[in-house]
Formats: sequence, structure tokens, C-alpha cells
Amino acid sequence: MQQTRFTYSSFLCLAVLLLVAMLLSACKKEEKRPSVLEEIKQQGVLKILTRNTPMTYYEGADGPAGMEYELATLFAEHLGVKLEIDSNHDIKEIYQSLSRGEAHIGAAGLEISLSKIHDFLYAPEYMQVEPIVIYNRRNTEHQKPKSLDDMVGSQLAVIAGTESARLLRELQSQHPKLSWKETADLEATDLIRMVQEEELDYAVVNSNELDINLAYFTKVKEAFKLPGNHKLAWVMPKQRDYTLYQETKKFFAKLAEEGQLEQMQDRYYGHKEELNYVGVQLFLRHVRNRLPKYERHFRGAAKKYDLDWKLLAAVGYQESHWRPHAKSPTGVRGLMMLTRNTSKEMGVTNRLDAKQSIYGGARYLAKLIRRMPERIQEPDRTWMAMASYNVGFGHLEDARIITEHMKKDPTKWIDVREHLPLLQKRDWYKHTKYGFARGQEPVTYVQNIRQYYDILSWYDTRLQQLAQNRVTEQPISQSVSFSIVPPVL
Repeated sequence: MQQTRFTYSSFLCLAVLLLVAMLLSACKKEEKRPSVLEEIKQQGVLKILTRNTPMTYYEGADGPAGMEYELATLFAEHLGVKLEIDSNHDIKEIYQSLSRGEAHIGAAGLEISLSKIHDFLYAPEYMQVEPIVIYNRRNTEHQKPKSLDDMVGSQLAVIAGTESARLLRELQSQHPKLSWKETADLEATDLIRMVQEEELDYAVVNSNELDINLAYFTKVKEAFKLPGNHKLAWVMPKQRDYTLYQETKKFFAKLAEEGQLEQMQDRYYGHKEELNYVGVQLFLRHVRNRLPKYERHFRGAAKKYDLDWKLLAAVGYQESHWRPHAKSPTGVRGLMMLTRNTSKEMGVTNRLDAKQSIYGGARYLAKLIRRMPERIQEPDRTWMAMASYNVGFGHLEDARIITEHMKKDPTKWIDVREHLPLLQKRDWYKHTKYGFARGQEPVTYVQNIRQYYDILSWYDTRLQQLAQNRVTEQPISQSVSFSIVPPVL
């Protein structure tokens, strides 16, 4: 009997020991679980949620583009992993998907929201924007409002889930008669188009959203700004550790320190202010009436010299408004406005022949791009080549030397364009090799060409969509669900 009790006790002790061992083993396994950042690197994939907008992510002529796409690509390279993007989301869906752990980061032009900071982490802000009320300058019934009270009784809209929508609710206490519509089915570009086409009287969008669309919707204009700024940042769910969040902090600090963030903002938004309403309207008229006569030559020359035909066409428009017999007071002539010496060098025998001029201009621009020092990367390489097309290679080099003297980067257009105007000032140009130059001209020249190029790209894409029957002309307001925020009674 005692032998049986001993055996039973021994069994119990063994069972307890096994249970303890299992618990210790489970704890050790839990302790060995990789961090969020390590998990991403082990899986080799960074999952990003975004929105399909011109400000964030879209399919451009040369593939995926957009500031958020560019940032996400750089971050994936920084981690050494593959980028996986899902762009079919609105703001609400992005937050819901992150909460369910279906992605690592929401990179979608999202504003830092005080109402969400308890459940989510925001990376360092990469841009500040202003909430802006827009109107149609040609709408005689609903003219430019000066305050929110001026819009009472009108059709006002905002994107649901944005900080602008939250701000309107705050301001409604001061303007109790104000009412507006909200929707999650659209993006800011859609609201801007609806104001353009008088489907809406007014809308609230962010300043960057207006900037990037202004050239395409020329009837739309800023009425006034709403109070405060919105900060754009990536968003992450709060997880078991902060390793991914800490890595985004390092990443954005590095981008800011190296000037890449500023250069990226310049690439997408830095050339939007040069063209006015009349200039854009004139350009679009010439796109319809003049460009078709010469488009085949631009395409042919661009293919031969490895250029973007729309960029080459934009240069031609800036030079002559696509007029083959154009002439300047200094004697340059033709559609691409070539000098006698440049024409001779490029093999152009008749500067007034449109085809010869375009091919000569393309060859000259390609030569200038090749001539840039190897350390200058794209797109800065092309911007500087275009500046030298206007002001001359020697003057551009003088500006680059001044840029370096001022402790800025002579390989970056954003820094060189800041110092080109100094070539107009005697205190500066007297120390340069090539002397005086109208340094502001190449700055405006490049800005305008970049704007013309953007408009041509948009116009060309829209024509392709129409040809493939992918664009509906049905008013947006007839196919989208809006929720009404009523006045405070």
C-alpha cells in the first residue's frame, strides 16, 4: 500500500514538474518572439495602405508615382524589404484595416488626428498644409465668400474623416446656421472638379490638394483659409512594441537632414505658383489647336534622343508657343529658338523649318543633359540642363559655384535656383567667370516648363481614358452618397 502511495506521489510530482517546464518553455518562446520591425525584415515585405490621388499614389506615364509612393519606396529600401501597396481605400477603411493588423503603415496624406492618438501612432510630420475654402471664379450666382457665414444656404462639401471635417464641426458653434455635405466616396480632386463644373458651390480642401490640381481646374480659386494648420504623417497601429515607429522617426530625420524631404516637396509642389489663369487657358487652347501639327515631330525627336516627348514639347512651348517663325530681339529663331551657332552645331540648316528646329532642339537638350556632372542625379539633372538651355551652361556653372560657396548643394536644383538670381547683382557676378546674367529668367523658365509638362501629362492621360471609354461624363453628384451635417438649431 505504501509502495502504491509512493508511486502515485511520484507521478504527481512529475506531472507538476512537466507542467512547470511547459510554462517555462512557453514563456521562453514568448520572449523569443521577434519585434515588429524584425518580423517585417524576416518576412521581407512592408505592407502599405494608401489612397489613389495625385498627392499620394497614382499611375503616371512612367509607372507608379506620387509623394507617398516615393516616400514608401525609400523606406522599403531603407529596411531592405519589398514594398507592397494597396491603394483601394478611403480614410476610414485605412484606419480600420490598420486596427485589424492587415498592414504595417497608412501612408495616404493623412492628417495627425488628436481623436485617434490613443489607438494609433503617427510618424514625424513630413508636411504642414492649410485648410482652404474654394469657389468657382466664373460662377455669377455664388461669388467669392469672405467668411463661413457667406456660405449659409449654399452647397458646401468636405471629405469625411478629414481634419477639415472635424474643424467645420468646431466652427459650427460660432456659425450655427452653417450646413455642409460629407462623403467618403470621393477625394479632394473630385470636390475641386465639382466646384469647377458647378455641381458644388464651395468645398474645403487642403492647400497641397489645391496646389497640385489648380492648373487643371482653372475656374477654381481660393476664397479664404480656415484657422490652423494640418500636419501630414504616416500612421501605424499601436502594437506590442514601438520598433517600427522608432525606425520611421530615424528615417524621416535622415530625409530631413539630407534635404531629400524638401527636394521631394519641391518636385511635387515647388513649381505650381508660376502660371496664372490666363496663361493656363492660353496653353490649353494651343494644346488643342497648335500641338497636333507638331506632335509627331516631338515624339520622333524625343525617341531618337531618349527624351520624354511631353517635356520636349513643353520646352518648345516655353520658347515660342509652338510658332515655327518666332524671332527674339537677340536673333534666336524658330520653334525651339536656336541661335545660329547652336543650329550649325546641331546640323540645322533652316531654323524656320519646324521639324529641323524640333530635332535640333532635342539634340541640344540631350547634349546638355549629358554634359551635366555625373554626380547630379535626375530629375535635377534635367532641370539644370533646361536652365542652361535658357541662360547658358557657363552661367549655370557660375550659379553652382555660388551655391557651393553658400554651403548649399550644387547638385540639387532646389539650391541652385535659389542662387541663380544673384547673377544679376554686381556684388556677385563680378566674381564669376562668365559675368552678368538675368538669373531669374532660367528659374521662371524651368518652373513654367515643369508646369506645362504636368498639364500635358494630365491632358494626354485624360484623352487616353476617353478613348478607352473609361471616363464617365455623368455628374459626380448623381452617383455619390453624401451625408448632410445640418445647422445647429
